[in-house]
Amino acid sequence: MNNILILLTAYFTNLGIPRSGELLRATALTTYENVPFEKGFGTIVTERIIDLIMLLLVVGLAFFLQTDIIWGFLKDRGLNFTYLITIMISGIIAFPLLFLFVKKSKHPWAQKLKRLLRGLLGGIFSIFKMQKKWAFVFHTLFIWTAYVAMFWVIKFTVLETVDLSISQLLVAFVAGAFAMSATNGGIGIYPIAVSSALAIFGVSSVSGDAFGWIMWISQTLMIVVFGAISFLLLPLWNRNK
Repeated sequence: MNNILILLTAYFTNLGIPRSGELLRATALTTYENVPFEKGFGTIVTERIIDLIMLLLVVGLAFFLQTDIIWGFLKDRGLNFTYLITIMISGIIAFPLLFLFVKKSKHPWAQKLKRLLRGLLGGIFSIFKMQKKWAFVFHTLFIWTAYVAMFWVIKFTVLETVDLSISQLLVAFVAGAFAMSATNGGIGIYPIAVSSALAIFGVSSVSGDAFGWIMWISQTLMIVVFGAISFLLLPLWNRNK
């Protein structure tokens, strides 16, 4: 019960101050479950790293399934294919050089970066050391499937989006996910990002905005209602502590 209440409270506080929920969650675990702050925060960082990997996989899948449409959209926005390939090749070359520099350098900045990278890699590989790793993998896949399924359900609320395929909805999902990451819960940007992505497939701005607002309001309302209840209930549930 504490885990559920703490998690919902963390989502609630993230709407006000970005990433504050992670600190609150680790602190609450220490207060109510006697989990050391460092260990609690470490598992939360691991979750965020896995979420980032999952998001990149969804981005790759959306691009693979809708390559022609996305390329056409990017070209219309003035993105040069040769320029993009040059950036990718430069990144592939620069990454090993940066890795060697960080590995060999004794500079304080390089040492800090080395510790950061080591921590990130440790967080990623810690999944293979946990006792219930397959349960973790299953729940991760289930959660991200549920994220996409939300788009599939909401598409039936707007007439113009009823016939959209799952691959087309993935493009809108990616746009919404980046909007969520860029702001506090996607406030102000999420509906616009989703509407812009749907416009690629011929959905009007009115219908696209409606779809985006329904998605954002339903998610935000759920977090506000259950988050506020959890915020009030958490100390009452643990009043003996």
